[in-house]
Amino acid sequence: MWFGVLGPVEVRDESGTVITVAAPRQRALLAMLALDAGQIVGHARLLDGLYAEPPAGAANALQSQVSRLRKTVPGLVIEHHPAGYRLVCDPSEVDYLECVELLDAGRGADALSLWRGQALAGVDAPFADAARQRLSEVFINCALSGGTPTDLRQVLAEHPLREDVRAALMRALHRDGRQSEALEVFAQGRALLADELGVDPSPDLAAAHLEVLKAEAPHRGVPAQLTSFVGRDEDLRRVTKWLGENRLVTLIGPGGTGKTRLAVEVAHREPGEVAFVDLSATTDVARALLDGVGVREAGLLAAPVSVEDRLRAALASRTILLIVDNCEHVIDHAARVLGTVLAACPDVRVLATSREPLGITGETLSPVTALDEEAAVRLFGDRAQAVKPGFTAEHAVIAEVCRRLDGIALAIELAAARVRSLPITEIAARLDDRFRLLSKGSRTAAPRHRTLHAVVEWSWDLLTDAERDLAARFTVFHGSASLDAVTAVCESAVLDPAGDTLSSLVDKSLVEVVGDRYRMLDTIRAFCATHAPDLRDEHARWFLARAQEAEPHLRAREQVEWLTDLAADHDNLVAAVTWATANDVGLALELVAALATYYWCRGLRTEAAHQANAVLHACGETVPHGYMQEYAMCLLIAWPVATGDQTGRIRQADELLAELREPPRYPIMTMMWGMALGAPENDSQVWERRNRLLGDDPWSAALVFVGDGLVARMEGDQARGQELLRQGAAAFERIGDRWGAALAFNQLGEIALSEGDAASALVHIGRARDLLDELGATEDTAEAMIGQAQARLAAGDRERAKTDFDVALTLARRAGATSVQAGGHLGLAELARLTGDCATAYAECDKAWELTPGGWYGPDEMRCHIAVQRGRIAKTEGDLVQARAHFEDALRRALGQRNRVTETAVRAELAALGP
Repeated sequence: MWFGVLGPVEVRDESGTVITVAAPRQRALLAMLALDAGQIVGHARLLDGLYAEPPAGAANALQSQVSRLRKTVPGLVIEHHPAGYRLVCDPSEVDYLECVELLDAGRGADALSLWRGQALAGVDAPFADAARQRLSEVFINCALSGGTPTDLRQVLAEHPLREDVRAALMRALHRDGRQSEALEVFAQGRALLADELGVDPSPDLAAAHLEVLKAEAPHRGVPAQLTSFVGRDEDLRRVTKWLGENRLVTLIGPGGTGKTRLAVEVAHREPGEVAFVDLSATTDVARALLDGVGVREAGLLAAPVSVEDRLRAALASRTILLIVDNCEHVIDHAARVLGTVLAACPDVRVLATSREPLGITGETLSPVTALDEEAAVRLFGDRAQAVKPGFTAEHAVIAEVCRRLDGIALAIELAAARVRSLPITEIAARLDDRFRLLSKGSRTAAPRHRTLHAVVEWSWDLLTDAERDLAARFTVFHGSASLDAVTAVCESAVLDPAGDTLSSLVDKSLVEVVGDRYRMLDTIRAFCATHAPDLRDEHARWFLARAQEAEPHLRAREQVEWLTDLAADHDNLVAAVTWATANDVGLALELVAALATYYWCRGLRTEAAHQANAVLHACGETVPHGYMQEYAMCLLIAWPVATGDQTGRIRQADELLAELREPPRYPIMTMMWGMALGAPENDSQVWERRNRLLGDDPWSAALVFVGDGLVARMEGDQARGQELLRQGAAAFERIGDRWGAALAFNQLGEIALSEGDAASALVHIGRARDLLDELGATEDTAEAMIGQAQARLAAGDRERAKTDFDVALTLARRAGATSVQAGGHLGLAELARLTGDCATAYAECDKAWELTPGGWYGPDEMRCHIAVQRGRIAKTEGDLVQARAHFEDALRRALGQRNRVTETAVRAELAALGP
């Protein structure tokens, strides 16, 4: 949800749809809460801000306004506290708070772009005038930090005696080469100050005047720009600052990221002399520089000195900024010439652009990286509007296009240019063949910038054979890779132990370093992959070894560190399984089995299930020779998402495990076997098999406590189940397995909830959530959120329960966990029933039913609970016949699950209906 106060007061839902708040007092209340979002706003302050004369029963009136506002804006979360009310939202969801944050970060232009008109427009309440005055100061600071001359003129018109604004306007006009206008602004200000206040201009305003008067012809050969400068305000601020502190700054980055555009913008804003030199079409750096600073070549024909000597002589006494563009193809020559110029000419500064550093002592590197999502979307929209006025598209669709183009400015501009002839959805669909799609650029651009292919090819052609070989091999990785992985998988004869070739690719902007990992932009990867040998088998086998090495550590105290390492390679692991599934089913089976613990601990069960299901289909009905354990593991992982005979798959896994005479290679297999079979019958053979599968390691011992606790609970012995689960939680905590401990704490929470102790349930579930947060376990966290919501519901806190259910559903959808989504909708059904909205309650039950084709405890477990809820809804409506039918359906399912707890609860519901 998004809240706007920097203009008309607005609220938008997650889809961007504006929700109208028509009632003036509700609109004013929303504005007051939004201005201090995340903080408690006191009752007295709210009343004084809303009413000139607070009405009788003021507290009730305020409570009524809050209640109406919640109904007007579905999903709005306003918490009540003893001291007042608090709007619950992220600061980035309120334009004012985001504006202040951007301003503090030095991104004044971005902050200014958030303003939509007069602040709090349409709000007429006692608080409004003071609030607008406060917001006016914020707007002025935005204009001072990042405003254009137009913005500053607007502020100055409203505040003509603000000398800081007048000085900023003069400097902005001066940067644009409009010296006469800047001097006129000063003259008007001096006269106004004398007439109104009888004072002279302040030192700051006088200094701005002096800067304009002393200006020399500042911009020699700097290209004029035909498009607006979008998305690099922070880079612009940083580079300008560094040029004030250093004599050589080099903008480095891949082709097309916008290095030249940024350098040109810096040049236009530089108050002193600037010369722009493009090296892309020359190999004679010194002569190009001499031409760029305005020394005529005719004067050199008979000169007794070299070009470089003449260049140094021409610059020796000048204060000048040299913008030297496109150094990469003459990097050695450029470094030598610029190095001698900087050494001999103390008042010369250089801003260079290159795809690799110049390597000169004192060089300051400023990487020009991919645009962030916000800037990329703004750039796409700006350029699309230029070719197709009125262009609009969903933010999410534009963001996805920009993400797939790696945030590369040129690629985004080329894609935006295609909206004139293609819908944006079609552009997104064609990005797999991005080089063909983005093959038409500006006819006035340099050839290497007219197509995306040409941009990357320019970098490729500048590589050595060794660098090309490694760049091509590197494309086998997905996401990023460690140095160990690159060294082992690429097996390049040119990748020396010290990694010099890889470092060279980093220097030349073909590979990026993020922490201690290396990655290649998808656009560069797509080009280099056309030159690559097939290393996918080596890639998959290296990551199999990595997963096998990690597995024991995932059940121990160092669990989080190893999970973090594997999570960094998640894209590689998925790619390895996908390739092996189509090419080597034995390898695929090994990978799925080795990764089972990783997927389980990270709460990615549904993703793992789909992978395992694909491997089983690739294997067919026959177990590959020598892979019995791995095949059984796939069966146990995949059955919740499998189509067809799910029970048959569980039975097949059970039969395969019956052949084992010792614990399996991966202990988690025993846990998954128990979950798939459900509560065991009093069958000595089943118990004997379970004991045979259990190892004597501490993790398996902890699992016994939790497993036996679950069984005891399902058999109706709550006290014994509770004690065993406590022992299991303690045992898992001793060995450091957060996931196992969280499982036990969640179950303890459910027991407490069933006994009516909502406070204890919240404590246990909160402990589980803390542990799951350490693991980043999305699916399990969603389940814990549902348990927390149910506990809040039992405690009577319906508002926070609704929030928790919504968060759980969001997490579950993100993880693709349909069974967890079903639990979320079932919780919302209970909430709707309690509020008397039986139609919504039935609808939520229907959604839960549709999402329950399978589940980790069997579809009947969830469908039993859905039937119970439907029975309660029918009972609430007074339809006892229908209620009995639903409860009887639930009882049949509970008996099939051998769950005594649920069976007892359903029998109680039936008994309450009477004979």
